[in-house]
Amino acid sequence: MIKLKNIKNILFDCDGVLYQDLEAVFGQVSKKMTEYISKKLNLDLKVAKELQRSYFHKYDTSLNGLMIHHDIPPREFLDYVHDIDLSFLEKDQTLRKELESTNLRKFVFTNGSKEHVKNITTSLGIDDQFENVFDIVDAKYNPKPAAKAFDLMIEKFKIDPKETLYIEDIAKNLSIGKERGTITAWLINDEYWGKKESDKEYIDYKIENLSLFLKEIRLLKNT
Repeated sequence: MIKLKNIKNILFDCDGVLYQDLEAVFGQVSKKMTEYISKKLNLDLKVAKELQRSYFHKYDTSLNGLMIHHDIPPREFLDYVHDIDLSFLEKDQTLRKELESTNLRKFVFTNGSKEHVKNITTSLGIDDQFENVFDIVDAKYNPKPAAKAFDLMIEKFKIDPKETLYIEDIAKNLSIGKERGTITAWLINDEYWGKKESDKEYIDYKIENLSLFLKEIRLLKNT
């Protein structure tokens, strides 16, 4: 933990990090993606789902594949798939307390949209805890772990990767962070895509609880 003592910034992914019930939230997004692809490309739902999965695995986001092969308008896609019900999400007072108590610059770095991040963080009661958000639009639709996305994010936030902790639920997305000099932390999960490459050396920490990890960092920096 000693290497975390001098960090000045934290990058948080959104889905699967700020909350962990990925199926309840992103399951809805995934279903909307399938519906969109089915309607837009005139495919039955089963074929649309297979195409969605194939593009995600090949291009890191389904949207990226749809833009490459079908000239899908990205803003239309994002607005459609992120129109979901988050009424079940409860305020996370524990996480809020730790974010408030962490005397570091805090940012969200996502392959989703700013609107989606706003909806998630508002539902969790932490929307005022982040200095800025970098989304897929800011990345010019280059999804993590693309180097271009990371470099554009660093340029926007004006932060030094070597003074930054980067937290993700998708292990492979941390690869470019490590390459650029960040300290990396993977939030342990059993999702197939999330845990892929979780045994790689570019992961510095494997954590089970985000709030507890933030508390450990806060206590470390106060010593």
